[in-house]
Amino acid sequence: MGSEPLRITVLGSATPFPRPGNACSGYLVEGGGVRLWVDAGTGTLAELQRYVSLGDVDAVWISHLHADHSADLLTAFYALLYSGLELPLPVPLLGPPGIADRLAGFLTNGPDRSPIEKAFAVEELRDGHLARVGGLTLRSRAVDHGGPPAFALRVEDGEGRSLVYSGDCEPCPALVDIARDCDLFLCEADGAVPGHHSAAQAGRSAADARAGRLVVTHVGPATTPEEAVALAAAEFSGAVGHADPGMRFVAGAGSGSGSGTDSGAGLGRRPGRGGLGAGA
Repeated sequence: MGSEPLRITVLGSATPFPRPGNACSGYLVEGGGVRLWVDAGTGTLAELQRYVSLGDVDAVWISHLHADHSADLLTAFYALLYSGLELPLPVPLLGPPGIADRLAGFLTNGPDRSPIEKAFAVEELRDGHLARVGGLTLRSRAVDHGGPPAFALRVEDGEGRSLVYSGDCEPCPALVDIARDCDLFLCEADGAVPGHHSAAQAGRSAADARAGRLVVTHVGPATTPEEAVALAAAEFSGAVGHADPGMRFVAGAGSGSGSGTDSGAGLGRRPGRGGLGAGA
């Protein structure tokens, strides 16, 4: 397990709706013997299955409940319960307060509440939340997205490698704190509006956190990926890349850690989950 890299694959990075060839926000994090589905924006369930089967997912982590980060939980619910998949249930789901009732509100179509808890073992996030999934440690911090509860995520493996995902948020001390000295920083750059980073602000947050490498994602429609990388690079002296769909980035691998679209081999189901440790 110790030699396994800590890596993240971009399932989608579009905002505010999916585009041909690019789903909304979603990422596959692998390392420590486990696989995490991080954010489940529209279209990401299909993209996830390019790399792993749904039965290979050990846990799901959701930054906030806007549809472009969470909508595919609805279709995942049906896949988990009604598609005939043979897999251990429920799947651990870490998400903002109220996530279970929010899902049930969409899925209930009669007098009986949809059995969300049969599909997902829900654990609500809070500022400073800590969980362990297999050989990975997941730390969450509350960040400012202009209203709804929103969280950033730091993932660390047993070899000291780390990656941080901002979710959606504007620049704030909590984000810099959780990203401090991380190997890889995935930061949204939807635009200089309340609740979001601009590309230049993403660069400044990366610089303030002393991140090893920056990847800008969720870039707003007014900015091209190339422009976003240039704007972020003007504020951050380290390597900067863009979260193209299908790109895979390895934490701690230096400036050459991005790879092209992967073929997604290895779809066989593993015999069990990595196990979700107690939060703190």
